[in-house]
Amino acid sequence: MSTPVATQPSPPPTDAPVRPKKPFLSTLLARPEVGSLAAAIVIFGFFFALADPFRTLPALSTVLYASSSIGIVATGVALLMIGGEFDLSAGVSVVTGALTASLLSYNLNLNLWVGALVSLVVMLAIGFFNGYLVVKTGIPSFLITLATFFMLQGINLGVTKAVTGTVATQNVSDMDGFQSAKAVFASEFSLGGVTIRATVLWWLFFVLLATWILLRTRIGNWIFASGGNAASARAVGVPVNKVKIGLFMGVAFLAWFYGMHTLFAFNTVQSGQGVGNEFLYIIAAVVGGCLLTGGYGSAIGAAIGAFIFGMTTQGIVYAGWDPSWFRFFLGAMLLLAVMLNLYVKKYALSRR
Repeated sequence: MSTPVATQPSPPPTDAPVRPKKPFLSTLLARPEVGSLAAAIVIFGFFFALADPFRTLPALSTVLYASSSIGIVATGVALLMIGGEFDLSAGVSVVTGALTASLLSYNLNLNLWVGALVSLVVMLAIGFFNGYLVVKTGIPSFLITLATFFMLQGINLGVTKAVTGTVATQNVSDMDGFQSAKAVFASEFSLGGVTIRATVLWWLFFVLLATWILLRTRIGNWIFASGGNAASARAVGVPVNKVKIGLFMGVAFLAWFYGMHTLFAFNTVQSGQGVGNEFLYIIAAVVGGCLLTGGYGSAIGAAIGAFIFGMTTQGIVYAGWDPSWFRFFLGAMLLLAVMLNLYVKKYALSRR
């Protein structure tokens, strides 16, 4: 009887296919904000070379503040666009939030924090209203929020005139809660002799938070899936309706936040403000790489788009040009950004 002979396990085959490493250029170009970053560098260099005041630190502080005035709400708009929807009421919503807090507090003799919290509830209700109608009726968000835009614009003007007799609210700087609310929403501090507005820090915080949500959480995956293909997302269990409603409420929250800055920075609110700003938020998001078709984009890209806006608005002034040219540059940036983003995305897909 022969004894069994121990055998060594056969080595794994050496000819197993190895997945090729994706080229660095393809990985870089796949990022939605790469085009806007290149544009921001060019625009910064352009104004840096032409306008002497643009090269100073106070000028940079002014540019950052102008950028944050668009970038805070543009962050929420970018997430909403990634989710496949638009909000054309975001501009007047900022004013609605500020008016609600001011009129309630002043006329009912309330602490301004109470007015601000009631305003937050109102703004979240408006966001829910927009999102609910979009997902339940199937009407494009462009039309739903356009209708909301007109309604809020009329409410802002009509209610303010009825309550105050003018188109502006009363000065609230001597009311209870003003100083503490201003410290949160509209404070400023000096850093190296340069004045920094709190909105710049809040803007960076919201961008980082939105980036973390998009890239590190399940909700971020749901946002991309809902914007990319809602039907397929539903098929794999994504709560598309809740995601979209939540995104509309997110835009409303950021509109409320910037509305509070407007109120506590200037003590009063003009009821006709905000018209047209909704396009600036969308432009910042599109320049930053968000596609109009949804499913693609980033909060960092929207921040870069807002920074381009800030550089352009202030750079034209520092260069001594007629500010009337700003709208031309805005339209040109939008057109070039859309073309560049589409080209970059197609190029990145072709190299996979």
